[in-house]
Amino acid sequence: MQRLALFDLDNTLLDLDEAFQAWVAEFVDERGLRRDAVAWLIALGQAGYPHREVFFAKVRDHFGLPETVEELWSRYRKRMPYLVRCRAQVMEGLSRLRASGRTLAIVTNGTADNQLGKIQQTRLAEAVEAYALSGIEGIRKPYRRLFEIAVKRCDMTLDAGDWMIGDNLIADIADIAGGRGVGLRTIWIDRGTWPHTPPARVGRWSRAASYQPGTCLSLVMKGPRVRFP
Repeated sequence: MQRLALFDLDNTLLDLDEAFQAWVAEFVDERGLRRDAVAWLIALGQAGYPHREVFFAKVRDHFGLPETVEELWSRYRKRMPYLVRCRAQVMEGLSRLRASGRTLAIVTNGTADNQLGKIQQTRLAEAVEAYALSGIEGIRKPYRRLFEIAVKRCDMTLDAGDWMIGDNLIADIADIAGGRGVGLRTIWIDRGTWPHTPPARVGRWSRAASYQPGTCLSLVMKGPRVRFP
């Protein structure tokens, strides 16, 4: 029976951290900022500000920039699709999954221009059957409706044998919590940013497997033979 695999976008299919570092280098050079600004910006990006409006408000205040927060945020969104990349082995893995009969879709939070631009520029739009973006649909993970939109566009229904693959466990971003909330098997992409043993507040997601991106594609292909603790 054909199975469905839903993927997060940033730091799952795409290396957003690498693209962010490239953006930081450009940003510092364009504005003639001190070299220690690179480390400050990267640290701020890792400090728990996933919403870039908050990030750019702090950047503007710290460097005394003349642009508004919205202008800084808008320029970032326009630039990022050209800095981010999808590694060749990920594209090859997606191709193998489709060839094996799996149906693939992307479920991602983020603004419409930024996320759609990434999907189109990296040609991921051609590698999956469908995608659902929170900035277009007006609803975010972990809410069930965003998952349902992606699945409906694949002409399928949610099934307990289907998968959600993502890098985030946190409830308000919710790749893993959202996937499990709609009854999916889950694979957590561990990029070394989480403790070896997740804290108690994510303990209820202990069945989410922690694997590197290259490995997770082969796990999906194994289907029901995969077992998690």
